[in-house]
Amino acid sequence: MVPEGIELVPLPSHSPELQPAERLWPLTNEPLVNHSFASLEELDQVLGERCVTLSAMPEVVRPLTAYHWLRHEVA
Repeated sequence: MVPEGIELVPLPSHSPELQPAERLWPLTNEPLVNHSFASLEELDQVLGERCVTLSAMPEVVRPLTAYHWLRHEVA
């Protein structure tokens, strides 16, 4: 049952422009490829470090997520 005030809208099977973060997976997965982690904590540490690295690289992230219809705020 869908709560009052919520309308479900089916999405196309392939719609990366509706979920810009989907295009970041190749960048976030880069340090994880072909690597086995001893624990979830180790995986979390490596992924956290990668996110910090990517946050300092807006010139790499922006072209993947900046769609013309997406509202952009400059901080």
